[in-house]
Amino acid sequence: MKNQNKKNNSLEYRKQWANKKVLVTGADGFMGSHLTERLIELGADVSVFVRGTSINGTTQYTLKKIPPKVKNKIKNFICGDISCHDSIDLIRKNSPQIILHLAANAYVPFSFQHPVEVMNTNLIGTLNVLEASKQVPDIERIVCTSSSEIYGTAQYVPMDEGHPLNPSSPYAASKLAADRYSYSYWNTYGLPIAVIRPFNTYGPRHVYDVIPFFIKLALLGEPLTVHGTGEQSRDFTYVDDMVDAFLLMGIHPNAVGNVINYGSGKDYSIKKIAELIKEISNSPSQIVFGERRISEVERLFCNSSKAKELLGWEAKIDIEEGLKRNIAWCRQNGNLDNLI
Repeated sequence: MKNQNKKNNSLEYRKQWANKKVLVTGADGFMGSHLTERLIELGADVSVFVRGTSINGTTQYTLKKIPPKVKNKIKNFICGDISCHDSIDLIRKNSPQIILHLAANAYVPFSFQHPVEVMNTNLIGTLNVLEASKQVPDIERIVCTSSSEIYGTAQYVPMDEGHPLNPSSPYAASKLAADRYSYSYWNTYGLPIAVIRPFNTYGPRHVYDVIPFFIKLALLGEPLTVHGTGEQSRDFTYVDDMVDAFLLMGIHPNAVGNVINYGSGKDYSIKKIAELIKEISNSPSQIVFGERRISEVERLFCNSSKAKELLGWEAKIDIEEGLKRNIAWCRQNGNLDNLI
């Protein structure tokens, strides 16, 4: 009965988004586009911060993931570079009640060659959001998006929020710095900040990372290249479950001042993911092995008991069902070149 009450409470909090003035940064990314779509379904007053420019008074931007039906219902488009100081004033003028900060340069291998650019987007961009939040009089919540990558390879499993923080890539280091700055702004300035640490998320509209790569190759009948032994493992969560996690972090009072992990509570080897995608898609693709990647995290396996205890959240969609949905979406949307 106790767990059932928590689930009911979490559903009630999701209903509180109606008419909330919300700003989503990184709204045209994989996770941000799904979150924006759900917020509009829930009746929120949504503005988005997307990368763009203003030329001769005309705002120019390109949307790749926000569906047209969603775009038409967005209240305001703020265009700029989240890492530039100008973004502080842009966010202040928007004056949101809730900021869901997802803007990031999130492809880990990109950080190997562009560590400064990644640091500017992920850390300085977050600092700009935090500084802007100090100037918004009616701010109720700032959700800052961290990453499971900040933990590095698991020293014990499942990995809770107290696990040592050992980022193994420039990307992970930039996210760790942003994570800790976010916590410091709650502690120092009393801002209503909640830090979400998602483990690997997958689903429609994702265009990088192992699952979309493997799905594209499987549907084309091309070899699935597993780097290293393939025994390295990840905790994969379907996007619909992670959207629910963001919604709770943005509205539930228990989230303020907390850092909370979100994951499925199961880990799967990369080799196993390749096998499942090959099987579910009925693909003739062969599974082959390549060189081990640099800065490879060997294991990520989430302990999301804090999310369940404080907010009543737990993942509902298992890996087989999630992959079926993801593969079906890719087939229906046709152009496989858009998947990478």
